[in-house]
Amino acid sequence: MSSNLLNPSSSPDVQPALAAYGWDDDWAAAFAPYAEQGLVPGRVVRVDRGLCDVVTADGTVRADTEFVVPRDPMKVVCTGDWAAVDPDGVDPRYVRVLLPRGTAFVRSTSSKRSEGQVLAANVDAAVICVSLAAELDLGRLERYLALAWESGAQPVVVLSKADLVPDAATVAHLVEDAESTAPGVPVIPVSAHTGAGTDVLAAVVAGGTTVLLGGSGAGKSTLANALTGTDAMEVQAVRDVDGKGRHTTTTRNLLLLPGGGVLIDTPGLRGVGLWDAGSGVGQVFAEIEELAVRCRFQDCAHRSEPGCAVRRAVDAGELSVRRLESYDKLQRENRHIVAKTDARLRAEMRRDWRIKGAQNRAAADAKRGRWPR
Repeated sequence: MSSNLLNPSSSPDVQPALAAYGWDDDWAAAFAPYAEQGLVPGRVVRVDRGLCDVVTADGTVRADTEFVVPRDPMKVVCTGDWAAVDPDGVDPRYVRVLLPRGTAFVRSTSSKRSEGQVLAANVDAAVICVSLAAELDLGRLERYLALAWESGAQPVVVLSKADLVPDAATVAHLVEDAESTAPGVPVIPVSAHTGAGTDVLAAVVAGGTTVLLGGSGAGKSTLANALTGTDAMEVQAVRDVDGKGRHTTTTRNLLLLPGGGVLIDTPGLRGVGLWDAGSGVGQVFAEIEELAVRCRFQDCAHRSEPGCAVRRAVDAGELSVRRLESYDKLQRENRHIVAKTDARLRAEMRRDWRIKGAQNRAAADAKRGRWPR
């Protein structure tokens, strides 16, 4: 394939100039129809109130997103998107179309309209940053992992601020807790202050696109600066009273990594709501899903049903009660959010509620000695 994506008189350096940002033959093939229209390719590095910064072969340009404002909030321009934009000389410049996303990290919004929010697009790795300055919240970590697996990206757990933990044995214990919560996921203790672990993380995320996720005060901006070798992201101190931080980062920014690849830093997330993450939940709790196959009943709720393999594992100490309760909670939450946009599933849930309600009433009557006629 010719490296000239626009036309014979256009710059032949389009592909090399964008290669550092992830441009490859697959993206070139997806862009080909728009090259024929005279548009140029670029990657969105920042979005801000209807405008965005797009890196192109000629540098970073400011473009208007007016032409790609869909009714579906899942299709709005997002950091990490590849786009077709107006060529140099057009004023103002517009993003005309987004190329189909390979992956997307999505959470549900706090809106009552049941909307999803794309936090980062076309990511290869999702680094979940958890601060050791506060108690390790395994339930919250499981939420992040479910969304990460659902996005199609490879999760990586970073236990930041490891220098604040008094001894190495405690750090090792916390790493074990995180590993048991995130089977098959790399868990890396890191201290951006001392530099410990940053070289390991840099090697893991080198190449491709990585998104940094976590709550306020988790140390994402400090970690971003350590990985990029710059002071690109402003850093503020956390509150001593509860270890929480302020929203230092207010927009999602795409930054080049010196070892290759790019990094998307995101604002701290207060809420981590699931969004149609059924397969992601299943992957986080793979051991429970494997046990459930051995249950006597296919629709076993893993509570008091006879022949429940999951309950047997709990009773035998092979599965923690906390882990099962977290699985049940995330399954219910995900089913609820999906039902808001799926009429068939809503009907199924109403039917299940009616059946369970009748069963509960019958059980209560039997307990009181009242039997149906």
